Amino acid sequence: MTDNQPIRFGTDGWRAIIADQFTFANVERVSYAIGLYIKDTYATGHDSDIPVFVGYDTRFLADKFAARSAQVLSQMGLNVKLSSRDIPTPCIAWASQAEPSGGALQFTASHNPPEYCGVKYIPPYGGPATTGITAGIMDNLKHCPDEILYKHEEPVRFDPSAPYMEAIRKLVDMEKIKASGLKVAYDALYSTSRGYLDKLIRECGLTLNIMHNVRDPLFGGGMPEPKPEYLKELMATVDAGRFDLGIATDGDSDRFAVIDDRGYFMTPNQLLCLLTMHLYKNHGMRGAIVRTVATSHMLDLLAAKYELEIIETPVGFKYIGEKMRTADVLIGGEESGGVSIKGHIPEKDGILANLLVIEMIAYEGKPLSKIWLELEADLGTKFFQRRGDLHLTDAVQKRLLTHLDKHPITHLIGEKLSRIDDKDGLKLYHDQDNWLLIRPSGTEPVIRVSGEGTSAELIDQLMVDFKSQIENIISGFEAAGKRPARASTRK
Repeated sequence: MTDNQPIRFGTDGWRAIIADQFTFANVERVSYAIGLYIKDTYATGHDSDIPVFVGYDTRFLADKFAARSAQVLSQMGLNVKLSSRDIPTPCIAWASQAEPSGGALQFTASHNPPEYCGVKYIPPYGGPATTGITAGIMDNLKHCPDEILYKHEEPVRFDPSAPYMEAIRKLVDMEKIKASGLKVAYDALYSTSRGYLDKLIRECGLTLNIMHNVRDPLFGGGMPEPKPEYLKELMATVDAGRFDLGIATDGDSDRFAVIDDRGYFMTPNQLLCLLTMHLYKNHGMRGAIVRTVATSHMLDLLAAKYELEIIETPVGFKYIGEKMRTADVLIGGEESGGVSIKGHIPEKDGILANLLVIEMIAYEGKPLSKIWLELEADLGTKFFQRRGDLHLTDAVQKRLLTHLDKHPITHLIGEKLSRIDDKDGLKLYHDQDNWLLIRPSGTEPVIRVSGEGTSAELIDQLMVDFKSQIENIISGFEAAGKRPARASTRK
């Protein structure tokens, strides 16, 4: 029998709590729905025997969920191959486009807490599924039978690690890295990048300190998210050991993090700007810069300086990936730590991104902290970012967003906003370079509030005033809910 819990695909697949909504019954349903999409779209006629790949990360039961999915797809007549071990998302995405295929299913909840699991469908172009594709899959859920059959044999296994890493070697100057003699600290965060990122760095003969490179479904009591609060050990190691940098990835290795030579966490916005400079200056590459609405406008200044096009998309790498497939793109990235470049798959890749940062330091021959300061000086502007989350119930979230849609905030700190953009959520512009963004998360039950400005004082004032206005709006909801209903005067 099926588990009739709701299944919804967000910005990057479907995620839910294990044993609550993420059950074997629901995995069978989702796998069947994706199988129908693959059969209708790719596995027709002479293409009926093309492979469909299934992978998984290091989470609790992720390997078992992936195996059950492979068995369902195999029962449907598809040629299924299951990864031989936990696998980075960019690796299985690369495999899906390296040969004719029906795409891939990757069982991962990325950076979410340990109690979550998830699944994303990666079409044969090797990037995130677009909204139209996930809408078709969700529609297929309506056509699942009450009992979904699956084969009980062990699925055929595959390992695409060697060809994927060879593709990475062609994008990065390994000889330049070898000659640098850099010292690198690497925190695998119990993720799928172990055995990939460390192997490539060792090939270059660099001094490498590795930590947390084992599978632990509880992620050492933390989260597989490369943020400062989960990288304290890495930061301390870099500082104490005089390493040139520290690197990390998230759980499925599609996002990355870097610690500079002083042991300071570098934001994804900083790294995107640095990598853009590196590709333009040291590789001589050209093309559009693609960023999401939540990503730094410092990239806009770089685009103007280099005479490159800047393209803004809604939040979600699927929108960036779509641009990478249809336009000449140099680099695409988002403030949450995802990036890909020209010549690679239209999917974020934390393994490649970390190697590009190492390569950049090798080219520049300077400490990472100095490279950043020189870029800021070259542009003549400092940018300051702020971020916070509104933890509200679903009902209050919906009511707040509806209210803001009908009654938008028009002033902040007593000044009229220069414009409001509703491409994704609401982006409130104090001026072109000072703005706030409010939007519901596509992966977690929160509303994201982020902002950027050229003055730390100004952006803090904007955030405080915005928070005050939101609190007043919600207080109005609560007051209205407590107000006694007006008595009827009809007789």
